[in-house]
Amino acid sequence: MRSTAVSALHEPPFATARHPGTDEVAAQSLHWAGRLELVDCGPRQRRLGRAAAAELAGRTCPAAPLDRLRLLTDLITWLFVMDDACDEDGLGAEAIRLAPTVAALLDVLDRLGAPHGQAPGDAGPLGLALADICRRVRDQHRPALLLRLISQLREYLLSLLWEAANRERRRVPGLAEYVQMRRHTGGARPSLTLTDLAYDGQPTARRRSAPEVLALDDLAADLVCWCNDLFSHHKERQAESDAQNLVTVIAAQAGLDADSAFRVAADRFNQGLARYLARDSVLAADPALASFLAARRAWIRATYDWSLRADRYA
Repeated sequence: MRSTAVSALHEPPFATARHPGTDEVAAQSLHWAGRLELVDCGPRQRRLGRAAAAELAGRTCPAAPLDRLRLLTDLITWLFVMDDACDEDGLGAEAIRLAPTVAALLDVLDRLGAPHGQAPGDAGPLGLALADICRRVRDQHRPALLLRLISQLREYLLSLLWEAANRERRRVPGLAEYVQMRRHTGGARPSLTLTDLAYDGQPTARRRSAPEVLALDDLAADLVCWCNDLFSHHKERQAESDAQNLVTVIAAQAGLDADSAFRVAADRFNQGLARYLARDSVLAADPALASFLAARRAWIRATYDWSLRADRYA
């Protein structure tokens, strides 16, 4: 339950803020999802509305230009729809069932946001919406960022096949394997990239690829995904869901009951947050990293705050 997660987790000590255009963008993004038939007018639309993608986006970039906030919101909306299709609607129950959709979406990504004249592949509404996002990122004229986003979305899609294979075989991955793959299955990396688009003054490619910067980026993605796992574990446990959760993986590897494994997972988050704060304080001395660090602090804080309020894990 939320109260259990709140009592176990250390609150990220970063400032919290909310974009004034959040509610406007929420309505626009839900309309976009309906217009492209990502969801119908029934339970799936209500499920998407309860997920509050704009609320999460509005807390990660509270001062962004409205069009960039909308772009990030639409990406998160798309990720929520894709995750729900796999986790709750059966698309990801078997790798063989998911593979054609992944192949079609990879075809969309290979077009690098090509203009409207080219078909986006054969992935239906998911493909049309993904193509629309890629075109709009291409229109920002940030080719390096576009290529990074495309690469991260490819990794995300391929990681969904890994999840599907685990479900099919009822396989619980080892902890090290899970931590590595969770950075991809959670969609945190492409979301961080579009948040970077909303913050001016990003570091050069050379500085961005420095080992200490990459390590901090990995840890930020870990904290976002582990926070998701801790808040969602109760829902997944009640639904007898699959083993794609940090708590379940720890329970299986260490032979613990669910409550004990939850405490171990919460300790892992808290220790990771302490490491993050120490590394952040060192990198904060470099003014070239100010926007980069601000985006990651905002994501860690926003994930915690959004998890307290949204109904996605209720």
